[in-house]
Amino acid sequence: MDTIIDLSPSELKIEDIFIQLKNNTKNIKDTSAKPRIQKLEKLEQYILNHRDGIQKAIYADFKKNPTETDTTEILSTLGLLRHARRNLKKWMKIRKVGTPLSMLGTSSYVLPEPKGVCLIIAPWNYPFYLAMGPLIYAIAAGNTVAMKPSEISSNTSAFIQSMIEELFPANEVKVVQGGVEVSTALLKLKFNHIFFTGSPQVGKIVMRAAVENLTSVTLELGGKSPAVICEDADLKDATDKLTWGKFINAGQTCIAPDYILVPEKRKNEFVEQMSNTINEFYSPNGEVVSVSEDFCRIINHNHFNRLKSIIEDAADKGATIIMNGEMDENTKFIPPTIVTNVTNDMRIMQEEIFGPILPVMEYNALEEAFSVIEEKEKPLALYIFGKKKKLIKKVLNNTTAGGTCINDTILHINNPELPFGGVNNSGIGKSHGKYGFDGFSNLRAVLKNRVGMTGIKPIYPPYGNLANKLINFIVKYF
Repeated sequence: MDTIIDLSPSELKIEDIFIQLKNNTKNIKDTSAKPRIQKLEKLEQYILNHRDGIQKAIYADFKKNPTETDTTEILSTLGLLRHARRNLKKWMKIRKVGTPLSMLGTSSYVLPEPKGVCLIIAPWNYPFYLAMGPLIYAIAAGNTVAMKPSEISSNTSAFIQSMIEELFPANEVKVVQGGVEVSTALLKLKFNHIFFTGSPQVGKIVMRAAVENLTSVTLELGGKSPAVICEDADLKDATDKLTWGKFINAGQTCIAPDYILVPEKRKNEFVEQMSNTINEFYSPNGEVVSVSEDFCRIINHNHFNRLKSIIEDAADKGATIIMNGEMDENTKFIPPTIVTNVTNDMRIMQEEIFGPILPVMEYNALEEAFSVIEEKEKPLALYIFGKKKKLIKKVLNNTTAGGTCINDTILHINNPELPFGGVNNSGIGKSHGKYGFDGFSNLRAVLKNRVGMTGIKPIYPPYGNLANKLINFIVKYF
């Protein structure tokens, strides 16, 4: 029996939206690949026709350079969308599986079917891409969708709502705007699947709410993603890639390198090279980073103050702060910052940073680096820089992460053939490509037998000698 929940007037409106979506699930479920592909094509064309609008909305939220928006929001979305469009027919097909000899005469297959009505709660840091990614797979799998974009990146959320209202009927995909109270109201409803992207703390709240309705979840969370510099690493190559992966979007990236583990004997060289690379990227003519059009801003004052306090805490506890410029609260600007002489009691080594601050820790043996990583929750990503296969393999074998790049950063998220997601505290479930489609699908197990025939008839009751002999034979040989 379903639990009766008292709802406020605003919650009743949200429930009405849910009911409309739920009542349409049968119609959407029965669609073939063709209309689903057509929906993806419409979405793709809208993005191409409104590229300038996406750039302006994200600039209003982050002061992000349009080229960076193209790279991290538009091209990334189009990559997932086009890959889904090209592969959808294959993903939707029944998947034949083998039959053991003990079940001779039967045939089996897996039938992907839509989960039903799904909820997507999107974050603010890549507000377009991280809303569109799960939407693409929810549509591809044949679901109806309620989407809650972040109220923090309000300009992009308004753009998304306008786009969805133009492209989809309200009983197929519906955007619901609002803050925590709206998310809370949505989570009371009996969705068939919830896809949440955000912090582990909020992820736990989502999961607790899902438990009440036994709703399946995909949680894309975060954590402290380390970068391990091996003793033989090419530091120029490593710092180029780390500077890009860390400071793109001003470090507000769930898979950004969160801290560096570097051999003690190479620490000074690494820090010097990293500082030089930061200048090459954001101060090519010697100007301060604050005037660079290529470095975006912190999303809001709350986040700015949190990052500022993390830096102050590290400095108070003896860390060395290497900052390229001055913080500016009015413009929510924090320059690329390297922090050395860090210790584990500092907040900078305890919290996910989610900003343009990079702590550097040294180690003498790789085992010391592994200990630092093991003391923390399993990360969403881990990066390895080195040349020797033996060292790289050693790091892989002694660590666990949702994803890993070897001699690069964050690029694994752009390969739709790879599963994307975390491990435990950094995430539950996988997305992208076929993994994303399967996440929004019920993989239904189907076994078919012939009429009037079954291989297990000899072991039907009443049990006797023949049944015992047959069971003993199966136990011994199968």
